[in-house]
Amino acid sequence: SPQVQPFLPQWLAQPKRVQKRIKDNLCPIRDVPGIHPRLLKKLQMNGIDSFFPVQAEVIPAILQSASNGYLMGRGGYRPKDICVSAPTGSGKTLSFVIPIVQVLLDRVVCHVRALVVLPTKELAQQVSKVFNVYTDGTGLKVVLITGQKSFAKEQEMLVQKKVTGYCSLADIVVATPGRLTDHINQTPGFSLTQLRFLIVDEADRMIDDMHQNCLNQIVKAAFQGENHSGPNLLFQRTKPGPVTAASSCSPQIPLQKLLFSATLTQDPEKLQRLDLFQPRLFTSVYSEENRDGTETEQDTNNKYTLPEGLSQCYVPCDLNSKPLLLLYFMLKMRFTRVLCFTNSREASHRLFLLVQAFGGVTVAEFSSRLPPNERKRTMKEFEQGKIQLLISTDATARGIDVKGVNYVINYDAPQFIRTYIHRVGRTARAGETGVAFSLVLRIQERRFLRMLRDAGIRDIKKHPVKGNALKPLVQQYEGALCKLEKTIK
Repeated sequence: SPQVQPFLPQWLAQPKRVQKRIKDNLCPIRDVPGIHPRLLKKLQMNGIDSFFPVQAEVIPAILQSASNGYLMGRGGYRPKDICVSAPTGSGKTLSFVIPIVQVLLDRVVCHVRALVVLPTKELAQQVSKVFNVYTDGTGLKVVLITGQKSFAKEQEMLVQKKVTGYCSLADIVVATPGRLTDHINQTPGFSLTQLRFLIVDEADRMIDDMHQNCLNQIVKAAFQGENHSGPNLLFQRTKPGPVTAASSCSPQIPLQKLLFSATLTQDPEKLQRLDLFQPRLFTSVYSEENRDGTETEQDTNNKYTLPEGLSQCYVPCDLNSKPLLLLYFMLKMRFTRVLCFTNSREASHRLFLLVQAFGGVTVAEFSSRLPPNERKRTMKEFEQGKIQLLISTDATARGIDVKGVNYVINYDAPQFIRTYIHRVGRTARAGETGVAFSLVLRIQERRFLRMLRDAGIRDIKKHPVKGNALKPLVQQYEGALCKLEKTIK
């Protein structure tokens, strides 16, 4: 039966394509037009002398859309919204940090003009760190609000009350949805009426119902006209509509949305909810190259890109042999720097205790039950190679940039393709190589392979491990189990 093709709006159907091969398509930073010399110098001080393909395409696009200052796009038109779909580890953060810092460089009065919303505290911290590097010495203020400080403390960081009224202490706010919504509703003087850029990172996750409300609130707050007359009346924003003689008299600050994601949803209805304005899509999610360098258009099932240096394997197994397989990989195959995913916090904790009781592997768990400073320390030790095995859940590890992961092991096979993409994308980042192993129960095998096949992923190899290979571990493993039972009791 012929499949019903969803009707894709033009911008989704015909995106601007970005070179997929990161290493072969690096672009010297001086070749990207329009970057401020001050930022070029900063980039070089940070050891960056060329951009990844995504960055080389997206940075000029954002700069161009803001080339006439904050008020208008080119030719007096509203700037188009921008969506970027590219695999994890392809440099999305820098693609918005550089142009936003540059556009705000010559601002006079401090107002919240850029707002970045991210699903987790770790991601928000990571992004604000990058902003801090590039705003250093510019006078631009970056404020991180994720609920790690008290609400009152965050309020003090955002606004200051003066005799003349409130004034903003932040040019760029990096936030998680819950905490942001609280400030929109409860912090006097916290205003988004001058907001010029709304950046939604990990957008597919943010469009999901739980955060949709947050995005609606931001837009509502951005379009709330000041209710008093006075100098601000000039910049009162109306919801964008047709350009009329009246609306073109007063310059308005456009609100431009920039969406980034590894798995930008293919669901036009979901994207509809974001109410995008003439969006442009940049994507490196497309077909493979032929030997002779030409591209084959494969079926449009390849919605997802995986890093180029990634090898994928799966190990058919039964429930009892899963822990043994993990120990076998760590002790006999001597895997190092392994990030191991389970489907729940409980599973991850039990597995951690079990490996610890078995001994011989430096192991840590990375879970939402740990306080942030401990998570940070664990991360650091893993990156330094002091911890060989890090056991985590999806929620905690999503989007974090872990340096030098050699192996990802899906201890529990993921149930959704998106989860699979995000997990295995923690290795082979920025053009490096890495291997992903999935432990798949025999009853899950067909469904698992079909899920990958439907997403256009066909290069996963079966990697059976013989029972004999695991035998030598059994005795010590049973000892560890007994030990564990006692601790749990």
